[in-house]
Amino acid sequence: MGAASLTSTIVWLGFGLGTIFGFIANKTNFCTMGAVSDVVNMGHWGRMRAWLLAIAVAMIGTNLLAYLGYIDLGKAIYTGNSFPWLAYLVGGSCFGVGMTLASGCGNKTLVRVGGGNLKSVVVFIYMGYAAMVTLKGIFGAFRVNVLQANAVTLQLDHGQTIPALLAGMGGWNTQTMQVLVTSIVALAILIFVFTDREFRKHLDNNLAGLVIGLVVVAGWYVTGHMGLAENPDTLEMTYFGTNSHLAESMSFIAPTAYTLELWAYWTDASNIVTFAVATVFGVGIGSFIFALITRSFRWEAFSSSQDMLYHIIGGILMGFGGVTAMGCTIGQGITGVSTLSLGSFLVLAAIIAASAITMKIQYALMMREA
Repeated sequence: MGAASLTSTIVWLGFGLGTIFGFIANKTNFCTMGAVSDVVNMGHWGRMRAWLLAIAVAMIGTNLLAYLGYIDLGKAIYTGNSFPWLAYLVGGSCFGVGMTLASGCGNKTLVRVGGGNLKSVVVFIYMGYAAMVTLKGIFGAFRVNVLQANAVTLQLDHGQTIPALLAGMGGWNTQTMQVLVTSIVALAILIFVFTDREFRKHLDNNLAGLVIGLVVVAGWYVTGHMGLAENPDTLEMTYFGTNSHLAESMSFIAPTAYTLELWAYWTDASNIVTFAVATVFGVGIGSFIFALITRSFRWEAFSSSQDMLYHIIGGILMGFGGVTAMGCTIGQGITGVSTLSLGSFLVLAAIIAASAITMKIQYALMMREA
């Protein structure tokens, strides 16, 4: 298969996976911010368990692919030797605040766009532009020169994955530790998820966790196995169809920036549709298809200028935070965590903590006004 044909295949598969993701996310109301809100404000863990189930499924599937030799997790942005801890904390915290102000994370924004939410269109534009200038513009200078300046370099063969860190400290085999850590963490999550009787009876939450997790695994297989081939120009093995030229899976902040960049420089032949860009389109279209089938498509606008301001600020914080932290609630929270990357767990904790604190502050302000 030629390079152009292979890239096209990867892109179309990415579009298909994104469509499935968007359809299921809309159907099941899968939302990370909503899951955190349910726990913080109502003590309800249903959607949080669905998110945890997606993490466990993605973790098992991804590490099984790696163990069988189908993908190399060392060739992913999450598992490198550089550990920019400050960028992880600041980026994750900004994203957590942003998704709360914007009423949803990057994934939820795309799902709502597909459902007719005009507020999310505004969030999408500001989020994408903020992500763009954080990748290559003025915010990028601050990100690189300040937040990533004190990154710790880990002297390990397999980067910052937890199995590699444990193997390095104890002198064990990394592959053995990978199986052991995956088994322990995934089993602990599954026990927590399914010991709740109400969750076991909730079809949508089970469906969301299972399908979203499998979509992430499929993304790794498509880009990390099918997309790996010899480059006819360099005669080296290359990952085709991805922006990073590495193995990728579901993530929605930097891909939003790539989408806006593609639209802005459409006549530039160097800008092409990639796996990531295709998933952005796919999620929106999948959500739109579900909205049409169920007749739930509704135009929704801002209720006030203050509502619009909060959503704009939230979009900017998500764009900056998602790029700085190298992922969002899906990109780091599921895709990154599925690699057992230490940085992904740190980002995930920062996102949840910042979101929960922001919700508490919002509630306190609301009570004071009342």
